[in-house]
Amino acid sequence: MSRRDAAHDASDAIGSALYGLATRAVRRLPRDMSLTSAATLATLDKTGPRRITDLAVAEGVTQPAMTVLVRVMEESGLVERKGDPSDKRVTLVCLTEAGASYVRTRRQAGVDAYARLIDELTGDEVETLAAALPALLHLAELESHARGESDR
Repeated sequence: MSRRDAAHDASDAIGSALYGLATRAVRRLPRDMSLTSAATLATLDKTGPRRITDLAVAEGVTQPAMTVLVRVMEESGLVERKGDPSDKRVTLVCLTEAGASYVRTRRQAGVDAYARLIDELTGDEVETLAAALPALLHLAELESHARGESDR
């Protein structure tokens, strides 16, 4: 087996492990709102106020579906609509404090769930994960950049 084939096999195995771990983690999250709603709140938390059309593209839904989703989240007090100070014709969707609190709570629940699992690993396994942390953070950065590119 060539070095290139071995690297590809390692990439596939790592990708499969990360994907499986992430999907199982998402399935364990509380079902108090749709994944699209939670993802939209997280996007607003990360990027700040956005137009509904931009949110629709970012979350991979139609503009009418995002309009309905924003209305429901607005009625729940998680987001609000505000005028864009630079263009009075534009309305931006913004997180409320309740929405930001929801994102923080949900994110911390995920961190806590992983921390409990990591606590069950051996010391050597924890050290291996800690050594991989720079690569994992770089992967997250690459994914975020790729997602930003596809949002345009």
